Amino acid sequence: MRIAIIHEFLTQYGGAERVLEALLEIYPDADLFTLVYDKKKMGKYFDKYNIKTSFIQKLPFGIAKYKWYLPFMPKAIESFDLSNYDLVISDSSAYAKGVKTDKNQIHICYCHTPTRYLWQETAFYLKTVNIPFFVKPFMPIIIKFLKKWDYKAAQRPDYFIANSQTTQKRISAYYHRDSFVIYPFVNADKFEISQKAKDYYLIVGRIVPYKRNDIIIKAFNKLNLPLKIIGSGYGLEKLKKMTQSDKIEFLDKVSDRDLKKYYSGCKAFVFAALEDFGITPLEAMASGRPVIAYGVGGATETVIAGKTGIFFDKQTSQSLIKAIKHFDAKKFNAKEIRQYALKFDKSVFKNNIKKYINQKINSK
Repeated sequence: MRIAIIHEFLTQYGGAERVLEALLEIYPDADLFTLVYDKKKMGKYFDKYNIKTSFIQKLPFGIAKYKWYLPFMPKAIESFDLSNYDLVISDSSAYAKGVKTDKNQIHICYCHTPTRYLWQETAFYLKTVNIPFFVKPFMPIIIKFLKKWDYKAAQRPDYFIANSQTTQKRISAYYHRDSFVIYPFVNADKFEISQKAKDYYLIVGRIVPYKRNDIIIKAFNKLNLPLKIIGSGYGLEKLKKMTQSDKIEFLDKVSDRDLKKYYSGCKAFVFAALEDFGITPLEAMASGRPVIAYGVGGATETVIAGKTGIFFDKQTSQSLIKAIKHFDAKKFNAKEIRQYALKFDKSVFKNNIKKYINQKINSK
């Protein structure tokens, strides 16, 4: 079969890009379509594939400042000519699902979330988005247009795969579409249990506002406990300015070897986001470490209270402080935590994806 895989942006490496890598491992001969490709940042992951980009790539500052072209993204995704493909797989958090196909093709969307800033956190997005000041007054109009297009685009895939039950409910609520849940994965063989954990807490991931790492910073400013933060993003400088405790350490990006060390050595992993799924808590669990997570959304599908971690019930620093004060690392068994994480191993994901897609191909 001739296969096309669609992904919004290849500009930073995160959970969605790990899923994309797995899809390309299943279908290595597929052509990869993306709105924008930053070869300097992402070439080491994807340069071996046949990548096709949209017209946004060639616009002024199209790679570095692609968010400036938000109103043009629907047109850009629709401009891809997919007429030569039998199977189209969109790996979508926003626009990828909007590609146009015909009745002779099968379009399966792996949905990480209905477009977050259109349906769930619009006010928060408008307050924190990193765009020029002169564009912000027009954002409510742009958002209204994009929301209308997004619903229309969500009717185009033949089938939806949701990355969690949380996302499945949102697909039903916002798009009025059914979906089948296949959880993302953790590369469990890249992580290991340490002989002895140390005294620091850990954050790992993209530093962007919706992750709500500001809550964690406020909590650890008051607790004055050791916290290490691994990751980068446009919210990083704001977090640094908020930091008052000298026990909070920013490590930026680290090597895979050091990441494994920091995961296995932490007292607990802290996760404050209302996430659709959340791979980093699973990476911590694959390292045998418990998770302290906000008890809403995808984290509730991966963390088992009392066995692999604990929850705090409000997305506030006060609620997190209360949870940390009640947290007892001695109550958790590292081997049991890792054994649980293995249920989300990459091999399980790939088998489930292949099985589902083959069923849909054979039923057509």
